[in-house]
Amino acid sequence: MTPLLDVRGLPPCEPFDRIMAALDVLPAGAVQEVLIHREPVPLYDWLRDNGFAWKGGPEPAADGGTQYRFFIRQA
Repeated sequence: MTPLLDVRGLPPCEPFDRIMAALDVLPAGAVQEVLIHREPVPLYDWLRDNGFAWKGGPEPAADGGTQYRFFIRQA
């Protein structure tokens, strides 16, 4: 089962910090699912520069807006 990290609605920097903490303890071969309320543009470069791959993107949110769902793993 893929663990879900829901960082929707958290103030700036906290989503990024929580994602970093989760990836820091992610076992080799495991996948981390992340749900966030906005596109995490700064995260893309960090993931690429630190040996992670991801897939996912925008999807409808329950409130009628957009949220982003990503699946992250070590490349």
